[in-house]
Amino acid sequence: MAAFRSAVEDWGADVLEMDVHLSRDGELVVIHDPTVDRTTDGSGAVAEMTWTELSRLDAGYRFLDLEGHPSFRGKGVRLPRFAEVLEALPHTRMNVDAKAPAAARPLLELILAHGAEHRVLFASEHERGRGDRLGYPGPVSASRRQIQLFYLLHRLPGGGPYCPRTDALQVPWVWEGRQVTTPRFIREAHRRNLPVHVWTVDDPQGMKTLLDWGADAIQTDRPDLLARVLHRESGRPLPPALGSFKPRDEPGSG
Repeated sequence: MAAFRSAVEDWGADVLEMDVHLSRDGELVVIHDPTVDRTTDGSGAVAEMTWTELSRLDAGYRFLDLEGHPSFRGKGVRLPRFAEVLEALPHTRMNVDAKAPAAARPLLELILAHGAEHRVLFASEHERGRGDRLGYPGPVSASRRQIQLFYLLHRLPGGGPYCPRTDALQVPWVWEGRQVTTPRFIREAHRRNLPVHVWTVDDPQGMKTLLDWGADAIQTDRPDLLARVLHRESGRPLPPALGSFKPRDEPGSG
């Protein structure tokens, strides 16, 4: 929760991206991995733990700051439930990925219960979890299969005929050694009125390149660097945490 607040309030993030898993007792928990081993002081699958068990874990235990120190260990950082994030940031747009098909329906119902469908992009890589198939009235992201088809067919002469029924293509820049996001990919998506969101880009030169290509959104773990790039490239006002920022060379900026 601290990271979400800081991204919005300090670094000027437009949208928060997050992943949710379903606990054993049906709570939607904000965590990327299906297990808690990599990021907390616990071990085990989220789906096999109750919310009470999950809420006791130190979610900052394994996090390292930019100097490589575990500066959030023992500081009371806990895993949030998605409902808590919705309530804590009632005006913030969110991009939420149901990481397992079982989480998709509860996610949809929770968003609707909070009247938040106008500000939550519903994402799931699974066909069974697609928001449009579940009747989600808000914006939805393409599934993995839809993205794979578009990636293969957009290279046909004339860009091919395929247009997935979705509101956004969220794709990696490179996947398993193959470049996914290219100027042509973005151009063909835009020809179908599909925005392209690229993940996860943490170096300034990569951010600048994607902006030059016309990417509509950049997902990053470094909103501070992206804020600087946007300020330098488009004149976007600096966020509060960078109010005294003066341009300088940055690693990877060339």
